[in-house]
Amino acid sequence: MSGAALVTGGSSGIGLAIARMLRDEGFELTLVSRRPERVEAAAAELGAAAVPANMADAEDCARVVAEHRERFGRLDVLVNSAGIGIGGKVEELPAKSLDIQLGVNLRGLFLVTQAAIPLLRESRGWIVNLASIAGTLPTPWLATYGATKAAVIALTRSLNEELDADGIRAIALCPGFVDTPMAEWSGIEPAEMIRPEDCAEVVRMCLRLSPNARIPQVVIERMGSSSVQS
Repeated sequence: MSGAALVTGGSSGIGLAIARMLRDEGFELTLVSRRPERVEAAAAELGAAAVPANMADAEDCARVVAEHRERFGRLDVLVNSAGIGIGGKVEELPAKSLDIQLGVNLRGLFLVTQAAIPLLRESRGWIVNLASIAGTLPTPWLATYGATKAAVIALTRSLNEELDADGIRAIALCPGFVDTPMAEWSGIEPAEMIRPEDCAEVVRMCLRLSPNARIPQVVIERMGSSSVQS
């Protein structure tokens, strides 16, 4: 395989694992992350372009796609991996914590995708949206995070319907607890968590499908977990 891919949240965790897989498959890469030092380090490792940006900022969302287009001229895979989860009961969660999760997890994802669609139409490419198993199950103390991820799942399905005639395909990845810094609060031992590379393997599988097949959603459960504690 070959082409060009843009990965938000590409400096660590699931985004970095997917980016590494895409590099191994021959894709040229743009990595996006909020902290310049982290995204530049990851880009140096993978031979990728680094774009520091805040996915809660509308201008940054448009800029990352524009910079990718200027550098590579094409986009075959968009990976929306940037995300944030802030715990707290619904009755106690500050409005600021609500806004930042909506801003990054949903609004930023929407705006980057919106800007990328013209390029993806040319390549008949893939949109990979990082949702969560929290978007499919009750998630007390992560209600806002779960709500944003449920919205991502709904958006992904709508994208597939809207863009079907253009040959663009979208998938929502919905993993349980993955061994990343975001999941450290869970108390689950890292060795018992899903690996970031597991998510990358699902994306690799999608890229190998024929043009006549798509997978709109994949739930990745953690072995040994109950339906609630995932």
